[in-house]
Amino acid sequence: MDPSTAAVSDEPPSGPELPAFLRPVRAGNAFEETVERLLQVIKLGAIMYGERLPPERELAPRLGVSRVTLREAIRALQQEGYVESRRGRFGGTFVTYRPRAPQRGDLERVAASMGDLLADTLSYRQAIDTGAAQLLAVNELSEEQKARLTRSLEEVTLATPQDYRRLDVRFHLTIAELTGSSLLAEACANARVRVTDLLNAIPVLQRNVEHAAVQHAAIVDAVLAGDPEAARRAVAEHLDGTGALLRGFLA
Repeated sequence: MDPSTAAVSDEPPSGPELPAFLRPVRAGNAFEETVERLLQVIKLGAIMYGERLPPERELAPRLGVSRVTLREAIRALQQEGYVESRRGRFGGTFVTYRPRAPQRGDLERVAASMGDLLADTLSYRQAIDTGAAQLLAVNELSEEQKARLTRSLEEVTLATPQDYRRLDVRFHLTIAELTGSSLLAEACANARVRVTDLLNAIPVLQRNVEHAAVQHAAIVDAVLAGDPEAARRAVAEHLDGTGALLRGFLA
């Protein structure tokens, strides 16, 4: 067939692959939970600034909601400045949110808004992330899974301070997703999104990135060695460092 006469699809290009932690919402709170799920995907950087949300035909079934509910949720996010809709052949809904550079007083305001939940939130994340690493370390990983884990490590190791938070999220979510438990992946995403505003309120320093790279490598080494206790310790040390950094900036 002559390429010039071949049919051309009117469908816009597909967006990024949907993360494993994106699960169906509960029917009783469909609109609110759809907004929450989409915000989670956006704030964690699973779909980045300038990237297109997956088309409705993919996103609505994944969330277990009607297209009407999905459109209402997207409209609410658009009104708050998280996304924008564009018309035309290559249109769609695009992410417009990106964290602003930390400002003086941001961390104190976020910590004050969390109140007594701050310590609880950090403990929750510690339990979820250490548990995911322990579970992955006792699993027998395929070569493909090992390669995916190694790629994620390489990405976060080479991250610039500007990209570090997003790639650090991807690294920890990759560990949870590779366990094969969608519930654990969802819990890991939930734990991380609870501290996202806190972490975005402090600057990322190159020295911190370099120190975290050593800790990330220790986590992967322990997982690949099949040593769950070493994996737990490595994650705990990494998250203890994050907690110490937060306390230092709050002091």
